[in-house]
Amino acid sequence: MKLDQLSNNITKRVKRVDTNELLPEISHQLEAIGFIPGEQVTVMRRNFIGGDPLMVRIGLSTFALRKVEAALIEVEDLSDHG
Repeated sequence: MKLDQLSNNITKRVKRVDTNELLPEISHQLEAIGFIPGEQVTVMRRNFIGGDPLMVRIGLSTFALRKVEAALIEVEDLSDHG
């Protein structure tokens, strides 16, 4: 499942960040701000119109991500190993 598909207030764990071939710097920026495998992540809120951007909590930080950015982040259940 990708982060942009996650319902609000559900906590998952980052599995990996996909590489965007058109804009590879986005993947690196996401990793630099904390979207790394094993980190817990929660979608806190979405904009009412179109759901973009998403307010996302990663660790102790909160960020606004565009849906295209959130779609690069693969998440898994906290109980999953791997």
